[in-house]
Amino acid sequence: MSEKIVQRNEEVIKGQLKELVRGSVEETLNALLEQEAERLTQAVRYERNEQRREYRSGHYSRNRTITSGDATLHVPRPKGVSFETAIIQR
Repeated sequence: MSEKIVQRNEEVIKGQLKELVRGSVEETLNALLEQEAERLTQAVRYERNEQRREYRSGHYSRNRTITSGDATLHVPRPKGVSFETAIIQR
Protein backbone atom coordinates (compact mmCIF):
# COMPACT_ATOMS: atom_id res chain seq x y z
CA MET A 1 0.00 0.00 0.00
CA SER A 2 2.76 2.45 0.90
CA GLU A 3 4.51 1.77 -2.45
CA LYS A 4 1.44 3.03 -4.33
CA ILE A 5 1.38 6.19 -2.23
CA VAL A 6 5.07 6.80 -2.88
CA GLN A 7 4.63 6.20 -6.62
CA ARG A 8 1.68 8.60 -6.79
CA ASN A 9 3.60 11.22 -4.85
CA GLU A 10 6.54 10.83 -7.24
CA GLU A 11 4.24 11.31 -10.21
CA VAL A 12 2.71 14.42 -8.65
CA ILE A 13 6.15 15.86 -7.86
CA LYS A 14 7.43 15.10 -11.38
CA GLY A 15 4.37 16.79 -12.88
CA GLN A 16 4.84 19.85 -10.70
CA LEU A 17 8.56 20.07 -11.54
CA LYS A 18 7.79 19.74 -15.25
CA GLU A 19 5.27 22.58 -15.02
CA LEU A 20 7.73 24.70 -13.04
CA VAL A 21 10.44 24.20 -15.67
CA ARG A 22 7.99 24.90 -18.52
CA GLY A 23 6.82 28.11 -16.87
CA SER A 24 10.37 29.23 -16.15
CA VAL A 25 11.51 28.61 -19.74
CA GLU A 26 8.43 30.41 -21.10
CA GLU A 27 9.02 33.40 -18.83
CA THR A 28 12.71 33.58 -19.75
CA LEU A 29 12.07 33.39 -23.50
CA ASN A 30 9.37 36.08 -23.31
CA ALA A 31 11.76 38.34 -21.37
CA LEU A 32 14.44 37.83 -24.05
CA LEU A 33 11.94 38.69 -26.80
CA GLU A 34 10.99 41.84 -24.91
CA GLN A 35 14.66 42.84 -24.57
CA GLU A 36 15.23 42.36 -28.30
CA ALA A 37 12.22 44.57 -29.07
CA GLU A 38 13.48 47.24 -26.67
CA ARG A 39 16.89 47.17 -28.31
CA LEU A 40 15.33 47.47 -31.77
CA THR A 41 13.03 50.38 -30.89
CA GLN A 42 15.52 51.96 -28.45
CA ALA A 43 12.77 52.36 -25.85
CA VAL A 44 10.95 50.21 -23.33
CA ARG A 45 7.28 49.45 -23.71
CA TYR A 46 5.10 52.62 -23.67
CA GLU A 47 8.16 54.88 -23.33
CA ARG A 48 8.23 58.06 -25.35
CA ASN A 49 11.63 59.58 -26.04
CA GLU A 50 13.55 61.25 -28.85
CA GLN A 51 15.86 58.27 -29.46
CA ARG A 52 12.95 55.95 -30.18
CA ARG A 53 13.17 54.76 -33.78
CA GLU A 54 10.10 52.59 -34.20
CA TYR A 55 6.81 51.89 -32.48
CA ARG A 56 5.24 48.70 -31.28
CA SER A 57 1.91 47.38 -32.39
CA GLY A 58 1.22 44.81 -29.68
CA HIS A 59 2.34 41.21 -30.00
CA TYR A 60 1.24 37.88 -31.37
CA SER A 61 1.36 34.50 -29.69
CA ARG A 62 3.46 31.67 -30.96
CA ASN A 63 3.29 28.21 -29.41
CA ARG A 64 6.48 26.20 -29.17
CA THR A 65 6.92 22.68 -27.88
CA ILE A 66 9.77 22.30 -25.45
CA THR A 67 10.91 19.25 -23.50
CA SER A 68 8.65 20.03 -20.55
CA GLY A 69 5.51 20.88 -22.57
CA ASP A 70 4.07 23.65 -24.71
CA ALA A 71 5.26 27.21 -24.17
CA THR A 72 3.36 30.27 -25.39
CA LEU A 73 5.69 33.02 -26.56
CA HIS A 74 4.53 36.61 -26.97
CA VAL A 75 6.40 37.92 -30.00
CA PRO A 76 6.50 41.74 -30.21
CA ARG A 77 5.11 43.30 -33.37
CA PRO A 78 7.05 46.49 -34.16
CA LYS A 79 5.64 48.94 -36.68
CA GLY A 80 7.66 49.89 -39.72
CA VAL A 81 10.50 47.41 -39.24
CA SER A 82 10.75 43.64 -39.40
CA PHE A 83 11.42 41.87 -36.13
CA GLU A 84 13.68 38.89 -36.67
CA THR A 85 14.57 37.29 -33.39
CA ALA A 86 17.40 34.93 -32.61
CA ILE A 87 15.07 32.94 -30.35
CA ILE A 88 12.51 31.77 -32.92
CA GLN A 89 13.47 30.45 -36.32
CA ARG A 90 11.16 31.28 -39.22
